[in-house]
Amino acid sequence: MRTLLFLAALTLSAPVLAAEAYFAGGCFWCTESDFEELDGVSEAISGFAGGDEKHPSYEDVAHGRTGHTEVVKVIYDPAVVSYDNLLTWFWQHVDPTDPNGQFVDRGQQYRSAIFYQTEAEKTAALASRKTLEESGRFDKPVITEITELDAFYPAEDYHQDYYKTHSLKYKYYRYRSGRDQFLQEHWDDPKHRPWLTDQVTQRWQGADQFQRPSDEVLKKSLPKLVYQVTREDATERAFQNEYFDQKAEGIYVDVISGEPLFSSTDKYKSGTGWPSFTKPIDKAFVTLEEDNKLWATRTEVRSRYADSHLGHVFSDGPEPTGQRWCLNSAALRFVSKAEMEKQGYGKYLPLFE
Repeated sequence: MRTLLFLAALTLSAPVLAAEAYFAGGCFWCTESDFEELDGVSEAISGFAGGDEKHPSYEDVAHGRTGHTEVVKVIYDPAVVSYDNLLTWFWQHVDPTDPNGQFVDRGQQYRSAIFYQTEAEKTAALASRKTLEESGRFDKPVITEITELDAFYPAEDYHQDYYKTHSLKYKYYRYRSGRDQFLQEHWDDPKHRPWLTDQVTQRWQGADQFQRPSDEVLKKSLPKLVYQVTREDATERAFQNEYFDQKAEGIYVDVISGEPLFSSTDKYKSGTGWPSFTKPIDKAFVTLEEDNKLWATRTEVRSRYADSHLGHVFSDGPEPTGQRWCLNSAALRFVSKAEMEKQGYGKYLPLFE
């Protein structure tokens, strides 16, 4: 009996085995640095894969003599960050349209690639690449290779954690490489972790069931612009936001709490470049505050329960209210008329009768 109890205790206390994944994103200093930012990733190891020579040296790989590419081995906890999450992160940190390298580094040894170990990883990688292709984010074909891993060879110690041990040289190299400039051009926020968004954006279940996550959690989980608008009172660019010209039927809810705010039935084209409404769905869901941050006193609009900064209300709108509720798209989530019942907003369908 004692033996059985001892074995059971060992089983219960045994650590969860980490998983491994392999990605090539050009310079492995950068790819290692990017993946080690993720919660759930314990380590990223720089090395080589994809060539025929065993135990290649960095010098041989760098000169394109072995057929290898620079790769990182990502050691992660699937309970915290999944393989699909890693794929999403990978795409946000490479140029998947470049067949001859990455940014300033040229040659096949710097090509982008995903090295899968199992059929499940292969299926996931192919699906994620197809999703990226169909998104239309890039005006050139996505050509990142998806290849079965044969062998991985760690690079010399000098290259491990280079971004930490040679931080000044690394920062200078990365800035000069053009990597971050490319990522910022093609992604609203390359550091966004979209798989966390569902943890902080909610369907409206009532004030008694809503608790806003901390700003620390929101900053980590929301896209950068959404956080800046809702929590730091920023204003997005006119005519360069999601809903300013949207005409579809539905309602607009708070991006964090889901509380219902405005209806397309009260939306109009104000010419300002931001979504504008004549009134809220229910004034119980908004609060008004005096705003003296700019050249004149304005009336700020915030959601009552999430306390998100939404925009401002002005007295230059059309009838019947004479008001212009001028909002930031980044603070809103649109729920189409067809989805309202399913998402718990069926009580507002009479607005469209």
